Amino acid sequence: MARAASRNGDGPIIIKKYANRRLYNTHTSKYITLDFLAELTRKDIDFKVVDAKSNEDITHGVLTQIIMDEENNGQQMLPVGFLKQLITMYGDSMQGMVPQFLESSMDNFRKNQRQVQDVIETAITSGPFGHLAKQNIEFLRTAREALMPNLGNLGNLTGKKSEHEDSIADLKQQIAALQAKIDQIATDKAL
Repeated sequence: MARAASRNGDGPIIIKKYANRRLYNTHTSKYITLDFLAELTRKDIDFKVVDAKSNEDITHGVLTQIIMDEENNGQQMLPVGFLKQLITMYGDSMQGMVPQFLESSMDNFRKNQRQVQDVIETAITSGPFGHLAKQNIEFLRTAREALMPNLGNLGNLTGKKSEHEDSIADLKQQIAALQAKIDQIATDKAL
């Protein structure tokens, strides 16, 4: 998957990691957190982490650390069986093929995820309440953009939960209620 360049388009953002474990964004001249790097990754913004003293590329280790933090903070996505299988591949004759396979599989998964979202959106918006569904989808997109900090605010990430969690929960309830109404109408028509 092609990654977006840094904000000014001249290559990846360079992050320096110091011996005291602090991370420094050379693009904004600010100290940052792992949460900041996770958000850059989610926004598909390219960056490179280098050791401040040796200038060695340590991006892989830092990304692995972010995954470990996510897994340890209740965001477990990697099943134990998968982790065990992955560990058994180290030192195996097929080890060199695993990174390409995993990257290709994840790229395909993300492409399929977008396609499924498009199909669901089309199915919802083509029903009897299509106009209302389109308005709600647009409202949710607007809300998502408003609640997600733009790149300029990423330096202020503290790792705290969003103040807007209650609003998001309300939106989720409204969506669930709307979906229940749509399902009920479809059931009534089928009878």
